[in-house]
Amino acid sequence: MLINSKGKYAYDDATVLGFTLSALVWGAVGLVIGLSMSLQYILPQLNLGSVFQFGRLRPMHTNILAYGLGIGMEQAVFFFMVTRLTKRQLFFPKMARAQLYLFNIIMVLGTVTLAMGLTQSNEYAEFEWPIDLLIVIMWVMFTINILLTIIKRDEKYMYVSLWFIMATLLSVAMLYIVNNLSIPTGLFKSYHLFAGANSANVQWWFGHNAVGFLFTTPILAALYYFLPKALGVPIYSHRLSIIAFWGIIFMYLWTGAHHLVYTPLPVWIQTLGIAMSMLLIIPSWGSAVNIFMTLLGQWSRVSSHYLTKFFLLGITFYGLQTIQGPTQALRSLSQLVHYTDYIVGHVHMGTMGWVTMILSASAYYFVPKMYGLPHIFSIKLANIHFWLVLVGQLIFTVSLWVSGFIQGFMWKAMNPDGSLQYLFGDALVATYPYHIVSTIGGAIYIVGILVFVFNIIMTIAEGMSLKKSTAGAK
Repeated sequence: MLINSKGKYAYDDATVLGFTLSALVWGAVGLVIGLSMSLQYILPQLNLGSVFQFGRLRPMHTNILAYGLGIGMEQAVFFFMVTRLTKRQLFFPKMARAQLYLFNIIMVLGTVTLAMGLTQSNEYAEFEWPIDLLIVIMWVMFTINILLTIIKRDEKYMYVSLWFIMATLLSVAMLYIVNNLSIPTGLFKSYHLFAGANSANVQWWFGHNAVGFLFTTPILAALYYFLPKALGVPIYSHRLSIIAFWGIIFMYLWTGAHHLVYTPLPVWIQTLGIAMSMLLIIPSWGSAVNIFMTLLGQWSRVSSHYLTKFFLLGITFYGLQTIQGPTQALRSLSQLVHYTDYIVGHVHMGTMGWVTMILSASAYYFVPKMYGLPHIFSIKLANIHFWLVLVGQLIFTVSLWVSGFIQGFMWKAMNPDGSLQYLFGDALVATYPYHIVSTIGGAIYIVGILVFVFNIIMTIAEGMSLKKSTAGAK
C-alpha cells in the first residue's frame, strides 16, 4: 500500500502477476518448439505431418517467443515500473485486467492459426488480419492506460525508463499498423497492401524495428530501473541516458534496409540503411557505457549478488550485439553471411543473452517485492539458472556463427572455370556437426529457463502463503 497526497491506493500487482505467469507459460511452449526445430536439423524424420514440420513450427516459435514471452513479460514490467515511477495507480486498472485476457486470447488464436498454415508470410508479422485487429485494440488499450498514468503522475520528474516506455508504445503502434496494412480476401486470408520491392522495404522497416522497439527500448527501460534498485546505487549519468535515448530513437528507424543489401531495392536506400546502422553503434554504446560505469564500483558483488551477474552479462551481450549487427550490414560482410546460420546465431545472442537475462533479473527483483519477500525463493537456483543459460547460449550461438562462415565460404567457392566448387548438400554435410552442438546448447539453455520458471512459481507460492498467514493473523 502506498500513501500519496490524494489518499491511499494499492498497486495492481495482480495484473503484473498475470502477465508474468502468462509470459512464463508461452515462453516454455516457444522454447520447446524451438528445440524440436533444432532436432529436425539433425533428425529430418522428425518433420511429422503438416503441423509439426519445420515450415509450420518456425513462425510459431518466433511469434510465441517474441510476443508471448517478450511482450508478455514487458507488459508485466511496464505496469510494475510505471506505477512506481509515477507514484500513482494505473489510470484504468480494470482495462489492464481486460488487456491481460485479450493478450492470451490473441496468443491462442495466433498459435492455432499458424499451426494450420494460415499466415501473411511476412516475417515477425505472420498473424492474419483479424488477429492483427485484436493486437491493435490491445496495444491501444495498453498505450492509453500507460500514457494517461504518466500524464496524471504524482511524481514531478520523469525518470529515463518512462522515456523508453513511451517510445516503445508509440513506435510499435506506428510500425505494426503500417506494415500490417493488407487487403482481406477472406476470413483468414489477405495480401500485403504494398507490392514488390516496396513490400520488402516496408516489411524490413518493421522487422528490424521490431527488434529495436520490442527488444531494445523496453529492455533498456527495465535495465535503467531495476539495476539501480537492485544494487542500491544511482545510474552513472542520467544525461548520458537521455542522449543515448534520442540517438537510438532517431537512428533505429532508418536501419531496416540493411536486411535488403544486394536486392532490387534502390542502392541509395540500402546505403542509407547501412550508414544509419553504423551510426547506431554510438547511442547503443552510450547506454552500454552508462551501465558499465554504474557497475564500476560493484565488481566485487558479481560473485556474491546474484542479480549483478545477470545485469552485467546482459549489458555485455547488448554491447556485442550492437557491434555485430551494424557490421553485418556492411556489403563486404553481408555478401558472405546473409542467409546463413551466422544470422541465426546473431539473433539468438540478443534474445537468449541480452533480452532474457535482463527480463529474468527484473522478474527476480519485482516478484518478491510484490509480496514483501526479501529475495527470490532460492538464490542457489537463480545462480544455477544463470550459468545454464550463459553456457547454453554461448554454445548455441558460437556454433552457429562458425556454421554460418562455413556455409558462406562454401556457397561462394568457385572452380577456375567459374562453376560452383560445392553443391548445396556439401555445405549441409559440413555444418551437420555444428547443428548437433547448437542443439545441445539449446537444450542446456532450456533447462536453465525451466529452473527460472520453477524459482518464480515457488516465490509466488511462498508469497501467497505469507499473504494468507498475515491476513489470518489480522
